[in-house]
Order: sequence, then C-alpha cells, then structure tokens
Amino acid sequence: MSSIALLGNPNTGKTSLFNTLTSSYEYVGNWAGVTVEKKVGDLKNGAGTLIDLPGIYSLHPLSRDEGVATQYLLEESPEALVNIVDASQLERNLLLTVQLLEYGRPTVIGLNMIDVAKARGIKVHPDVLQTRLGINVLPLVARTGKGTSQVLSMLENSANIPAVTFKLDYGIIVEQAVSSIEQELSHIADLPDHRWVALQFLEQNPVIMQFLKDRTDINQLLAIRENCQNELQNKKLALTLPQWIRSIRTDYIRSICKDALDTSGIKPHNLTERLDSILTNRFLGLPLFLAFMYVLFKTTFEWVGAPLSDLLDGLISGPISSGTTSFLDTVGASEFIHALIVDGIIGGVGGVIVFVPQIFILFLIISFVEDSGYMARVSLVMDSIMERMGLNGKAFIPFIIGFGCNVPAIMAARSIEQPKDRMLTTLLLPLMSCSARLPVYLLFAAVFFPQNQAAVIMTMYALGIVFALLLCKIFSKYLFKNESSVFVIELPPYRMPQLKSLSRNTWEKGKGFLRKAGSIILAGSVIIWVMSYAGPTGFNVDMNNSFLAKFGGLVAPLLQPLGFGNWQAGSTLVPGFLAKEVVVSTMNIIYHAPETAGLQAQIAQTFTPLSSVSFMAFILLYTPCLATVGVIKKETASWKWTLFSIGYAVALAYVVSLVIYQGGRLLGWA
Repeated sequence: MSSIALLGNPNTGKTSLFNTLTSSYEYVGNWAGVTVEKKVGDLKNGAGTLIDLPGIYSLHPLSRDEGVATQYLLEESPEALVNIVDASQLERNLLLTVQLLEYGRPTVIGLNMIDVAKARGIKVHPDVLQTRLGINVLPLVARTGKGTSQVLSMLENSANIPAVTFKLDYGIIVEQAVSSIEQELSHIADLPDHRWVALQFLEQNPVIMQFLKDRTDINQLLAIRENCQNELQNKKLALTLPQWIRSIRTDYIRSICKDALDTSGIKPHNLTERLDSILTNRFLGLPLFLAFMYVLFKTTFEWVGAPLSDLLDGLISGPISSGTTSFLDTVGASEFIHALIVDGIIGGVGGVIVFVPQIFILFLIISFVEDSGYMARVSLVMDSIMERMGLNGKAFIPFIIGFGCNVPAIMAARSIEQPKDRMLTTLLLPLMSCSARLPVYLLFAAVFFPQNQAAVIMTMYALGIVFALLLCKIFSKYLFKNESSVFVIELPPYRMPQLKSLSRNTWEKGKGFLRKAGSIILAGSVIIWVMSYAGPTGFNVDMNNSFLAKFGGLVAPLLQPLGFGNWQAGSTLVPGFLAKEVVVSTMNIIYHAPETAGLQAQIAQTFTPLSSVSFMAFILLYTPCLATVGVIKKETASWKWTLFSIGYAVALAYVVSLVIYQGGRLLGWA
C-alpha cells in the first residue's frame, strides 16, 4: 500500500482535507499549529495511506513540530506528495511548494480556499500555475468538500501521478557546490534525493545536518559550504548562502504569481480587516475578550447548562437509580452487590455525569472560537500582557486549549518556536482549569454562591491564568533569564464555522471526558467505595472506621490550616491525582449522596463559603493529574522538570489556600 504525505502551510485546510479523504477525524481549528505530529489514515478508496504532517512554512524547522515534516521526508520517503496551498496567500505558500518539488517525488497541488481568494477579489489561474510548475493543480474548498473528489481520484493510483522534473537554477557558484555535495553523498544509500539533501544542507537545515552527521563525516561537506559562502560574499552577491538560495526562489515565485494571479479586483477593506479594527484594537480588544468570556461562562453554567444538568441529575437519581434498585431486588442481589452498584457506581459515576451538558456546552463555544478565527486574535490581544511576564501571545492558545484538557494543550505547545517559551508554557499549563476540575467548581458554586455561579467559576479560571503569568515572570527571571522571546502568528480570515465541523470538534473534545467516566472514574469509584465499605474489623463498617477514613485521616492534619482539615476532604485529594473528576465521585460515595441535591446538603454542613473557596483554589492549583504528568515527562524529556512541575504546583496550592482561608478569617469572613 502506497504512502502519500500531506503538507502545507499552517491554517491552509490541510487537516480538513485529511478528514474528508480518509473518513477520519483529527482535531481541526482555525489557527496555526493545530497538527503537532503526523496523523495517519487510510484513503477512502483503499488506494493507500495518507499522512497528515504538521503545518510548516518551510522545510527549515523553527519549532519541534516543524521538524517532524523534514524528519519524515528523510526517513520514510513517501511515494507521492499532496501540497495544500492557500489561493488567497499564494506567494507565501509557494516557498514550501518549491522545496517540495525539489524533493523529487510525484506531487499534486491542492489549490484550497479559492472561495476566500474570490471574496477578496483575487483571481487565480490554476492552468497557468500548473504549466509553470509542471504538476497537477486541483482547485478545491476543503472546508465544504468541493473539489476533494478530484484529489481522491488523482490519488487512486499514485503511480499515475506525473513525475516531477522541477529544477531551479541557483547560479554557477551554488550549482557547483550542490554537485560537489552530491558526489560526497553518493555512497549513502538511504537518501531520498541527493540534490534536495544538498540544497537543504547548504541552507543549514538542522535536521538534515544531524541526519548526515550520523551517517558520514561532514567535515568535507562543511568545507564545500564554507567555500560557497565565501565566493558569494567575495562577489557581493549575498550576505549569506541561505539568503541567496531564498532570493532565487522568491524571484521565481514572484514571476509565477505575476502570471497566475489577477489582483486587479482586490478589495481594499474586507470583513476580516473591519472586524480586526475592533476586536484587536489596543483599547477595545481586551475588554471585548473579557466580556465574551463572561457571556461564555453565564451561558455554560447558568443560562443553558444548569437546567440541562438538573434534568440529567433528575434522570440519574430518579428512574435510573430506582429502576436499578428494583431490578437488583428482583434478582435477589446481595446487600454488598446492591450497595456497590447503587452507592458506588451510580453514586460515584453519576455524580460526575450530571455535569456533562455544561462541559459539552463549554467545548462547543471554544470550538466556535477556534473555527471562526477569533482564537488567533485573542493571542494577539494578550501578547502585550504576556510579553511583560516573559512569554509571548502565542502561548495563550495552549492556555485556552487547557480549559478543555491539559494533555492536548501541552502537546499544542510544540508549535511554539523558542525552546524557552515552549518549556515555560509546558510547565505552566497544568494551572489552567481543565474540564476535570469543572465539576468541583460547579458543585461548590451551586451550594455557596447560587446567584453568582458564573462569576465564581470565571474567577477560578482567571485565577489559574493570573498565577500562571506571575510564575512565568518569576521563572523567566530566575530559570530562563538569558533567553529571549519572539512573537510571530498568522491571523486567518474570519469564517462562519460549519455545523458539521463544530459538532465533530465538540465531540472530539468531550468524548475524552465520557471515556474517563467509563474507565478511570468508574474504577476509582469502585475502589473508593470498597475502601469506604471495608475497615480493619471487616466489611459493612461505619464509614468513620473504614480504610478510607483511616487514609484520609493521615492527610487531614496538613489541611487543617486551609479550612478543610477533615478526613473526607483528605480522601478526595489523593485519588484526584489520578483524575480530577474522581474528586466529586469520591464525595458522592463518602456522603452517601446518589443525587446532586443530597450531596449539596452534605457539603453545606461540612464546608463554609470561605473554606469552599480555599478548597476550589487547592483543586485548581495542586499537582497535575497522572496523564498530564506523563505528557510533561514526554515533552520535556526530563524527570527534573517533571518533578519540578509537581512540586511547585503542590507548594503553590498550599500557600494560596492558606492565604485565602487565614486571610479571610482575619477579615471576619469565616
């Protein structure tokens, strides 16, 4: 089965096309850096495997995710390439196209976003482009599926895709250097195209250099490159060799665009520019973003989400719970089985499931923000604030993704170019309020702040961002003090998201929560219930004498200064390390509350408004969940930084909760 690589600039609709051609679904968002590793899917017609590589501007990588593309082309050598090009940004996109044509594999260009180009008054002539480049150019609109059938038909037999005969003349000095390097590389059997490798080496592509360093003595290659560089400088043709190569490509691309583009009807002020004049305004941008976030939280947690959660709660605590009880009585189930299923499983898992509507509504709105193009504007608006704290605005995109789940957010940080910014973002992302913490906020806000639930929950989300920025300032000053930060981000055009895309996007985000409910939360609920049911004297003991109470009692004294120094609270925090969703399910089991109303009554007797705020802050800040710790270790490749992320989070949570509770007592709020 043939393998076909899908490549293109960020935000050109590459992943949308991948989903259409393979009947697969990968995460799609209208901002740069969505795909952070290669994705693989089988073509609908069974003709081969399609590999979706990260969005890149050039084969010369600036970040870790961009390096994936060059590494793949070096090591796996696909039979054909599909290069997705944005018709509305043709000149910029063709820089990558030229590099891919030099790779020498059969190539097809998918000329995407022809609708966007048309809306801007830009007319592209695919036939001219096809003639000048010598390869097939297929116009399409990947977002709607228009033209994708032609691409699939072309890929039906990759052997029928015309071979690439592209060769750009870089001048006698560079061409002599290329020939010399090709001769030096002739003994290496596993290289894809010697001319392409030689040109990438002359451009000082770090992936290519490391690849060759592992296979040959590159001192002679370095000498050839240095000699070429010196000749260019002596003739005053260019300051550097990479600059010369890029200038040749740029001149060639401009000549193509001159023939293939008609910009006479271009519109000076389109909708995107008019909206940006308001949404990215230096004075209005931030207030509008904060207003949007407030409406988001009000919609999610009060106007729409709360009634839906109440309906689901009534279904679980009513028909499902009573029906299960009746069934167990009918089949003569033992008291142990009865208690395990009703109190343990339904009480534990059901107590978390009731918050699913609010979580899905939150994901739906976030998906809308991503698909509409506003997400990139948010990072631009936040850049000035984040720059003062030691990061740039691009890091704010993973922060927003972290509201859904910290794991993909940390993976999204790969698209950040600077190692310092990438490491800082990875270390600080666990402070973002993921959906797993949301049930805790919803529970306590409903009990103690029923009239201001949205404001309280928004405060928790804001608190995570505030502490992330403060710690960023500290870490930048003391841990990464000699490293700078550069902010470059592409602002895509605004688009009205499609219902199909929104629903798929929301489902992909939310199904992880449901999967946890059927695995980690279920298993955790059963284990917690057994620990509450058994004790040193046997089974069916009073819960205060259970193993769970003994375990929680060990932690309770440490939590006393924080306002929740009882064994019940202590028992929820340790399993919460596995998954924060288990915190609420543990409370349901401890307080024998299969329905939310009963749990809320128990919480109201155990906590005070002040101690509840302290508890929510602790849940927000303390140690990342096990999955997040695992991905931090993978991304940093360091146990030192992984343990540091756990240690600082626990210390921060303790100090903040201590200040909240003890400070509140001094102010008379206890």
